Amino acid sequence: MVDDSVCLKTVLRKSNGGKDILHASISSKWTIRSDRSQNSRTEALNLIRNRKGHLPHIVVVTGEPLPSRIASISLGTGDIDCVYHFALYELIQAVNEFGNDDSIVLMQTMINGKRLKDISDLPLDLAV
Repeated sequence: MVDDSVCLKTVLRKSNGGKDILHASISSKWTIRSDRSQNSRTEALNLIRNRKGHLPHIVVVTGEPLPSRIASISLGTGDIDCVYHFALYELIQAVNEFGNDDSIVLMQTMINGKRLKDISDLPLDLAV
């Protein structure tokens, strides 16, 4: 795909110095316990503070079933780019069927604000 006729100036090429890059930091949390909900945020802040070069994508992947716990990490100061849920469409269906009005509004807020996405969106989001 890449030969000597394309991408001649990229820093990834060995002939241009071959710089190491960190494209993304992905924190995986099966669930988000209330006493550990800020671990991913702390990891992101440490990465931001100590980085050299461009800031990588900083995301969390989870299977957390409670919208309020997802919101504790996805909403806020913006140090986490996005939270990806491994079964978002099933979670939306469950919240719409069994959740209270607050949970439904919270889910809509996170999704409409592009703070919560399905795991299937992650590869293309990282390609950008």
